[in-house]
Amino acid sequence: MDSIIDIIGICIALEDLNIDQIISSPVPTGSGKLHMAHGLYPIPAPATTELLKGIPLAPLEAKGELTTPTGAGILKALASTFGQVPEGIISAIGYGAGKKDFPKHPNVMRVLIMNDVPKHRERLVISQCQVDDMTGEALGFALERLFEHEIFDAYYTPVYMKKNRPGVLITVISKPGQAQVVEQTLLKETSTLGVRQTTATRNPMKRSMETLDTPLGAINVKHASTADGIVKRSYEYEDLKRVANEHHLSLQQVIEATYDWERENSKK
Repeated sequence: MDSIIDIIGICIALEDLNIDQIISSPVPTGSGKLHMAHGLYPIPAPATTELLKGIPLAPLEAKGELTTPTGAGILKALASTFGQVPEGIISAIGYGAGKKDFPKHPNVMRVLIMNDVPKHRERLVISQCQVDDMTGEALGFALERLFEHEIFDAYYTPVYMKKNRPGVLITVISKPGQAQVVEQTLLKETSTLGVRQTTATRNPMKRSMETLDTPLGAINVKHASTADGIVKRSYEYEDLKRVANEHHLSLQQVIEATYDWERENSKK
């Protein structure tokens, strides 16, 4: 009867919470022996072992039965995959505590309800290291090497390190596929003894490019927008620089002339 109540209760909860997918961590079964109708059996019990075929198990130094046939059957029937906590946003957390106490481990099962990361968000890897024994020339050379790869950005931040030494924090933002080459470049081109890496997400604005045929020459304009109506635009720096050099003007003069030309043409 208790197994029937467990199974029905879980199914009602999953329907009520509108759960689309169940992902479980590897399953700890416990250790020791268990008295059954046929005598003393090692843990996990035969029925539990049969149900756990094809499911990854996790070691846990706890004496006693941690996974019952009912629990194993529920995971077998409902869990789609087994592994670490997936990428997502936690919206709710639930805990269920058992009556038995273990010396080193809490007898608790935790459930996380998670939502997918919005599709328009991109995953990033942030690689960082700190150095306090490199010259400015060597740091500049390392930055040049980093920008030879397809990274989003790399920059230096002044920091204080151990023994009050002034140092530099090197930060590199890249796609996950470039994280390894960024790490190798930092280890090779700097004096650091290790590289920290964390994951993050970003919400990039939708971007497009427009070419303006101004009297001073062609200048590209970058447009950026979001679905909720935020719009930004900026002149391409390299085009402004080229025009300024060609006409012996300051950068600000080129910007103002381009802006005035756009404003006049918008009235026509």
